[in-house]
Amino acid sequence: MGVAVQSHWFSVGTVVSWAEAGVGVVATQSFVNKSFGPRGLALMRSGLSAREALDSLLKNDPGRAVRQVALLDAQGRVAVHTGEGCIAYACDAAGAQYSVQANMMLGPDVCSAMQQAWETSQGKSLAERLLCVLEAAQAAGGDFRGQQSAALLVVRGQRTNTPWDDRLIDLRVDDHPTPVAELRRLYTVHLAYEHMNRGDYYMEKGDMRSAMREYSEARRLLPQQVELQFWTALTLANVGQMDAALPIFADVFHQAPIWKIALPRLRAAGIITVSAADMERILRQ
Repeated sequence: MGVAVQSHWFSVGTVVSWAEAGVGVVATQSFVNKSFGPRGLALMRSGLSAREALDSLLKNDPGRAVRQVALLDAQGRVAVHTGEGCIAYACDAAGAQYSVQANMMLGPDVCSAMQQAWETSQGKSLAERLLCVLEAAQAAGGDFRGQQSAALLVVRGQRTNTPWDDRLIDLRVDDHPTPVAELRRLYTVHLAYEHMNRGDYYMEKGDMRSAMREYSEARRLLPQQVELQFWTALTLANVGQMDAALPIFADVFHQAPIWKIALPRLRAAGIITVSAADMERILRQ
């Protein structure tokens, strides 16, 4: 389950987006009642549906006319409210297991553009679909005040026994002239590091072919990130693949000589375990 948001407001992701694995997600916007986030999650955690939780939040809210809020529970049920006092253009649209909503939009077509982007992005990952929706909203005019911040939050649909792993993506752009584009860039960085992590896992299991596939994908996604190249080369060296490691080390040292200085420190710490002779070969690159 996930929430994505863009606004001409500083650090929107700390206000609008709320999510808990196995419980649901909340987007509280317009004249924000920030308590709707944790309170909405608590109500759904107690067993209420998204609609029941939303009705409870709004029941005694004197500002309900200017609220915009959407909830999705872990069963995929959706509830959304756009108060009559929300600033035009304000809209919402819901479908099977999703909701899109917006206020203070430049034109009237933003929600339909968001909904179309969601419906036509089937087959992509949830995070990718959420990004497509934000991009469609901006292409349709977006916030009439302009752009400032954006956020992407994704959690597991079901709670696990390792809650520290249940928040899958948590990316925020707090202040940027093109926050959705920057959010897209950060998501690519996230994917690259996920491939690096999987590469390390396969190395631990002795599966060199799978590890190198993951490392190669990380480098493809983020070719300008020298550190990813360095750790790939170091891992190859540690398992005796010096012929593959040396040209990567050479490229790294050319781009960022500091890694040649750092390498002996890593060997002293036991992070690189090559022989003294192989260390000399690396440092000659």
